[in-house]
Formats: sequence, C-alpha cells, structure tokens
Amino acid sequence: MQLHELMSSQYSDNPFLLYRQLYEQGPLIQAGEKVIISGCYGIVEALLNDRRAGKDYMASVRLRFGVDVAEQAVFRGISRMFLVMNPPEHSRIRGLIMKSFSTAEIQPLREMAITVGNTLVDAFIDRGTCDLAQEFAFPLPIRIICRMLDVPESDAHELGRAASAVVKVFDPQITQDDLAKAGEAFTTLYDYFNSLIVSRRGNTSDDLVSLFLRTENNGDRLQHDEIISNVILLFIAGHETTSNMMCNAVLGLHDNPLQLALLRQDTALIPDAVTECLRYDSSVQMVYRTALDDIDIQGHFIPRGTNLFLILGAANHDPDKFTMPEVLSIRRKEGRSLSFGAGIHHCMGYRLALAEMEVALQILLVRLPEMRPVISGVRRNHRANLRGVSSLPVIW
Repeated sequence: MQLHELMSSQYSDNPFLLYRQLYEQGPLIQAGEKVIISGCYGIVEALLNDRRAGKDYMASVRLRFGVDVAEQAVFRGISRMFLVMNPPEHSRIRGLIMKSFSTAEIQPLREMAITVGNTLVDAFIDRGTCDLAQEFAFPLPIRIICRMLDVPESDAHELGRAASAVVKVFDPQITQDDLAKAGEAFTTLYDYFNSLIVSRRGNTSDDLVSLFLRTENNGDRLQHDEIISNVILLFIAGHETTSNMMCNAVLGLHDNPLQLALLRQDTALIPDAVTECLRYDSSVQMVYRTALDDIDIQGHFIPRGTNLFLILGAANHDPDKFTMPEVLSIRRKEGRSLSFGAGIHHCMGYRLALAEMEVALQILLVRLPEMRPVISGVRRNHRANLRGVSSLPVIW
C-alpha cells in the first residue's frame, strides 16, 4: 500500500474496507522508502507512548508535498503548534496552555453547550427538517470556542470556513488547488488572530487569548507567533474535530437502530455511547510520527528516520483487540479507543469534546426523538483524516 491509496474515495463511504486491508497486510506495511503504515492496535498504541517515535513535522511535509511547498506560510505556522513538537518545546507550550484547560473549566462549558445547543434547535425544530451538520453540529462547538476566545459569533462562519480549508493539509496528500486554498485560509486566520492578540495585550479578561498573554511559568511566556499558531490550533480542534465526531456518531447510531433504541430507552447510557461511537467512526483517522532512533517493537525493527503513518481508525477496529469491531455496541466494555491519541500528545481538549458530544446527543434525543437522516443527501467530506460530512440532512 502507498500513501496515495489512503486517499481513495471508496474509503469515504466505507472506511471499514481500508481497515480490513491494513489488517490483512500485517502490523507494519512498507509504503515507500522509510515510510511505514500501521493500523495494528498494539503497534499504534505502543508507538504513541514511545518517546523514540516523535515529531518531525517539516520532514513529513517535505515527504508528502515536496521541499519547495514546505516553505509555505501555512506549514511554517503549523510547525509552531505544540501539536507537532517534541519535548522540551512541546512540554513548555502545552504546559502553559494547559493552565487554561483545567478540569474545573469543563462544567461551565458543558452548561454553555446546553444553552447553545437548545438555541440552535429552537431555530429549526418547527420546520421538521434541517441540515444537522450545518445548522447544529458545526455551529455548536464553534460557538463554544468563540466564547472561550471572546470572538464575536458573527465572525464564526467565516473563520469556520477558513478552518475547514486549512485542515486538509493534515491529509497524507491533497490537490494543488486544495493546497492553495489552505494557504489562503491560513493567512485569513493568521491576520484575524494577529489583530485580536494585539488588541488584547494588557487585557485582564478571562478569555483564552488574554490568559495566554498573561500566562507564564518561571518567567517563561508564549511568544506572539506561538500564541497565534496555537490559538488557530485550538480554533480548528474546537471546531472541525468535534463537529465531525457529532455527525459520525449520529450516522453510526442510525446505522445500528437497535443500539439507538437502547439509547432512547436509557439516556444514562449516553457517555458509553459517545465512547463507542468514537471508536466506531473517529473523525481523527491518523497521526504522523518519525522514528527519532532505531526502534525494536513487538518483534519488529523500525530504523531511525522512518516516517510512520499510524491509522487510529484501523487500530480502533483491530479484531485482535475488539470483538466484532464493525458492530457498534454502546455496552462494549473492552479495550480503549485511540481516537484521542495517547502518550504526551493525547488530546488536551478531550474532556471538552466528550462534554459537547454528550450534550449534543442528549439534546437531539430529547427534543428530536423521531429524527432520522436522509441518507441520499449525506455528503462526506472526502478526507483521509478528520473524517466527517459536509452535509447531513435529517427529518422528524
């Protein structure tokens, strides 16, 4: 298997086909010189927790897009995100940002999500139909992150469009047209948040941007461009990943009507349902790592400098880890989903994402109990990573 095969459109509608192929080809699949793909749960989990499998983001960009393309502003900006860094820089920036993501912050955000979610439903409930992606799943988390950043909600739509264009660069490969659009979109986000950060200097408010500007650790502060890049990261993560997870969960439950009926009978199962939906059809399908040293792992040798494409979606469907992995079972009590990653790069915002998904399902089950998707109108976003939909029409 080669990298471009991960982009096959057939997997947009049925990623299970890809997972089966990866499983059949073995735990480590050679995909080019110093390029390995793995969808084996044991290998993926071990590498996510192994400091020798670290980040070399610009090397992965050069591999996927070419040396000249790697110099574009979008990739230089992403290279300043703590998501793609190794310790000690990763630890320094994540540590500063984590101060704004304490467990104590989640409850008020959950309550905010309840208010926002119900307001969104109020706007379309009398119509008997809506595009759940565009009118609920995308606006809900983006309004939450806008409030956290103290960004006007009137700007949310345009910023969200820019974020959707930028995230395509997290796919293994993309077209030149998509690459150009991603570059323009990153400039839009950079300019917007640059102006915002300048206006917030000296601000004593408790929004995330102001907190980032004030936060320090033993005199260490985030630099201006570091704040811009990591605010963009939080905006993208707080918008794209959660929105797509919501849509995937709705579709997964309706594809498994017995499980949906069970959930309707007992909404106390919502947290378990969210956990299982994340395993069943994760929005984040893959992560990249580089072997920073020679690695011997579970009887396999990975030479230093190898580019590793770890397929989280396939790992979550590894039959050696999960019984009947292609079956969604909200009472499943085995294994641990890798949808939020693992190790030092485990998703920092996972508590917020879980809270938003639980709130979303609760609101939809209570207020739209007869809701069902119009499958013929569902439009997949055709991404190898950040899998989701661009349109999800529903009726009730």
